[in-house]
Amino acid sequence: MDQAIFKTHSDMVLNLVELERYPIADLDQGPGAAFLAECQAQMEEHGWCNLDGFIREDALEALAAESNALLPNAPVLTIKRTIYQGAVDPDAPSNDPRRQEYMHKAVQLADDQIPKETLLQQLYQSNLLTEFVRRVQQKPQLYRCADEFQALNVVALQPGSWHAWHYDTTECTVTLLLQAAEEGGEFAFLPNSRTDVSEDKNAVTRLLTGDMSAAQTFSRGAGTFTLFRGGYSLHGVTKVQGARPRVTAILTYDEQPGRVLSDDVNIRIYGERVEKILAERASA
Repeated sequence: MDQAIFKTHSDMVLNLVELERYPIADLDQGPGAAFLAECQAQMEEHGWCNLDGFIREDALEALAAESNALLPNAPVLTIKRTIYQGAVDPDAPSNDPRRQEYMHKAVQLADDQIPKETLLQQLYQSNLLTEFVRRVQQKPQLYRCADEFQALNVVALQPGSWHAWHYDTTECTVTLLLQAAEEGGEFAFLPNSRTDVSEDKNAVTRLLTGDMSAAQTFSRGAGTFTLFRGGYSLHGVTKVQGARPRVTAILTYDEQPGRVLSDDVNIRIYGERVEKILAERASA
């Protein structure tokens, strides 16, 4: 796909998004205002907003092609962590989630591995898209993540792989499904399982022991854009089946400007490559 066809507008969103269906360029009047109200209502009721076919078909082809071209250079990460993304708390009771680690494998590109000239980076850097996410989430302000590794990621789950249960490190994480699995690979979550001050420990424990009765799952087609309060709802991805990997772009936003994650969290997620970068920087 010749990416030159997407260079007409200064904001790449205007080239990539299916604007007739999803009029994010004007959210203050007419169809755009009505669409925004629908998205906000869905977020309030469900904790997520799922926009199928958000990306134009030709643009999706280009986004998937550039991501698949980069993925062979990405490490295969075996990620072992608690659901809270931190280290095990040895002082917690033996059956407490803070003592349990969950593992999954993924081929994963961090933000520093995705060139700035790619369509995907330009989509993420779009002020229009950031403003749309802010207004759907009803935040007074919202910024693209400042962390050099976390901001924009591409994750490929190979057949037989899954994404372990976890909370996101920020509330406003957004995903764009670039390539769907042939079967499986469904997004699953426990709605509103915690707040800033408390957590539904019983529901979380039941889910972690295999009881999916309170969880919600849904399948998504390629090109679906999902806004989700990942910091407050425990979530993961079911096992991918078939021959085709499930490829997702993860766009991270933050209510605080300039905030970065701890070295410990980044090393836990991204492994030896990032550990080496941080060690070399510390010794320089």
